[in-house]
Formats: sequence, structure tokens, C-alpha cells
Amino acid sequence: MAESAPLAARRSGRLIAHLWMVLGVIVVAFPVYYVFVASTHSLQTILRPPLPLLPGSEAVRNYSEAFSGGVSRIGGVSLWRLLANTTIVAMGIALGKIAISMASAYAIVFFRFPLRMACFWLIFITLMLPVEVRIQPTYKVMVDLGLINTYPGLILPLIASATATLLFRQFFMTIPDELLEAARVDGAGPWRFFKDILWPLSLTNVAAIFVIQFIYGWTQYLWPLLVTNSNEMNTIVIALKKMVSFADADTPWHLVMVTSVLAILPPILVVVLMQRWFVKGLVETEK
Repeated sequence: MAESAPLAARRSGRLIAHLWMVLGVIVVAFPVYYVFVASTHSLQTILRPPLPLLPGSEAVRNYSEAFSGGVSRIGGVSLWRLLANTTIVAMGIALGKIAISMASAYAIVFFRFPLRMACFWLIFITLMLPVEVRIQPTYKVMVDLGLINTYPGLILPLIASATATLLFRQFFMTIPDELLEAARVDGAGPWRFFKDILWPLSLTNVAAIFVIQFIYGWTQYLWPLLVTNSNEMNTIVIALKKMVSFADADTPWHLVMVTSVLAILPPILVVVLMQRWFVKGLVETEK
């Protein structure tokens, strides 16, 4: 009898924890579900609240209209183009941040040169200088280089990352010195050591940082708004803003909801497909 009481208490604790988790999932997932439901109803149904909680019969028509470029407010640009633009920007930012951060962390940890730590702290201090703070000089540089309304103009100012550099540095510092000495004995140079040893060991960290930076690039709003001046170069987040009017009757809410669903879907897929690598890269400290 004495042993059953703690067992019952543990079961009650697990039940309460699971109920809280289910409640949290409902709170987070319900707005996404509500947007999906709205994307399957006609404009007239959306404008007459309350909106039904079950999907409607206009899904095929709404999605076809959005993909065929029926959104006149953004110049008739199709969702294919908007999704392609956003994917290019998000992938460019994520891969660029990983490449630059790995290279800088590799140099700081494994090379000995004057002011090595000063360089690291200068990189780290840039955390206090986000794009919003340096927006004017950055925009001036893009104008001078002729990169306004181009993919390089959207990507290059956002690919430096002090956070990713710090994460890679902390991982590289866990690499045993014996591994480095063994590589030197085998005649491996800096590039071979990086390619054959360091890169395979860093894959989980790369995956974790890729997920974070892909979502960061996908949800960018301010910089794409400033650096693009044609509808064909808009990202899907900018397109959503242009589709919404001050008057509800002038806003194609059924197409806004379709665009919202398609804007949410790629980041969700990235997180779901790379969840195991993402968690492993964040919590694993010893390789």
C-alpha cells in the first residue's frame, strides 16, 4: 500500500504534464488550423462571421486562383514566383551564414595569429548591431554596388552571424587536441582536416543552425521591403502585406489565407523533417 501511493502520484503527475502539453499544442496549432479553414471558404463566407470551423468547398478554386497569379494587388505575381523568391533568399541566408560562421570559427579556434581573440570579440560585439541599426549605411552600400532589387542584395547583408560563429566555436573547442595531432602526423593539411574530420563531426550542428537561419531568412520583412522595388522580386511576406487593404471589403481574404498557409508550410516542413538533427545539434556536447 505504501508503494502504490508514490506510483499513483507519478501517474497523476504524468497525466497533468500531458494535459498541459496537449493544451499547449491546441493553443499553438488552432490559429494555423483556422487559417487553413479560412483558405477553403469563399470571400463572402469569410466576410460573414462567424467563420465555420470545418473546411469548405472552395479550396481547389482558391488555391488555383492564387497560383495562377490572380492577386491583382501585387501585380498579378503568382505564388510560384513568390515562393521561389522566398526560398532563394532563405536558402542563401542559411547557407551563407553557415559557410562564413564555420570559416571564421575554424580560423579562430585552430589557427594562431595576432589578435585572434580580439577578432572573435569584434565578431561577437556585432550582436549589438542588428540590421535595423545599420540599415541606412547598408542600404547605401547596396545602392553603390547596384544590388537593389537583386537576389545578392537581398542575401549578402544578412549572411554574417555572430551567433552561429559562437556556436561553431564552442563546438570546435570540444575537439580533442589528440585528434588534431593525429591529423598532422598523417600529413593532413588545414583543408583536409576540415573536410575529412571537422565537417562530418559538425553535421548535427550545421543542421541545427540551418533550421534556425532558414526560418530567420524566410520571415524577413524589413530588409526585403527596402531593397526591392518590383513585384517580381517580392518575398511571400511582403506580398501578404501588399494584399491586405485598410478596408475589409477591398481585401481578397480568401487569397490572403491561401498565401498565409503556403507561407507557413515550408518552415514547418523544415522543422519537422530536420527535428531529430535539430535537437541533437543543440543538446549534444560531446562527439
